[in-house]
Amino acid sequence: MTKYPAPTTRNPVRLPDGTSHQGTVFLAAAVQHARFEVGAYTYASAHQPPEDWAAHLAPYLYDSSPEKLKIGKFCQIANGVQFITASANHRYDGISSYPFAIFDDGPLQGRPSIPEGGRDTIVGHDCWIGAGATILPGATLGDGVIVGAGAVVAGDIPDYHIVVGNPAQKVRQRFSDQQISRLKRISWWDWPIDKILRHETEICGADIDALEQVAQ
Repeated sequence: MTKYPAPTTRNPVRLPDGTSHQGTVFLAAAVQHARFEVGAYTYASAHQPPEDWAAHLAPYLYDSSPEKLKIGKFCQIANGVQFITASANHRYDGISSYPFAIFDDGPLQGRPSIPEGGRDTIVGHDCWIGAGATILPGATLGDGVIVGAGAVVAGDIPDYHIVVGNPAQKVRQRFSDQQISRLKRISWWDWPIDKILRHETEICGADIDALEQVAQ
């Protein structure tokens, strides 16, 4: 087996001519943003690779934003995915949603046209977010969640569920509640990468008993 790329590698995919595929990055190496946290080996892909991956994925997450975008380990983020974080919100609990304050030179804090800070947006470990999906402000995706292409996701999505559509609806639970509890205890994403690679068969298979034996 060839040497597996370190999680600090920006472009981990090698093309047949030996060059790196610029459209796929390990995000931990590609993103330098105070409000964007991402775990090891999580990757994102884009047909037209951006200069700024943080702005590409989360265009409303500013250095001054009160909220964070937190993404776990070993997630897979397809082309066209966007995270609409809480700083994109307008007030909509009153008569007008117009953000008058952003066009002034003064501070935004305390202005009546600016909403209060929103929740962090959180993605668990080993989530697959399909092409063109949109994750809305304050959404929380559990571990092992699969988001269908083009889905618009809000609220809390439980571990190991599949969601599709706009608004996204849960269509299937990938494992039983008992199995999910076992998978959470195993937490294979916390293993050293060499152990993960040795047991790729068990991790990518459907035999939880076998994976538990490896974990023990």
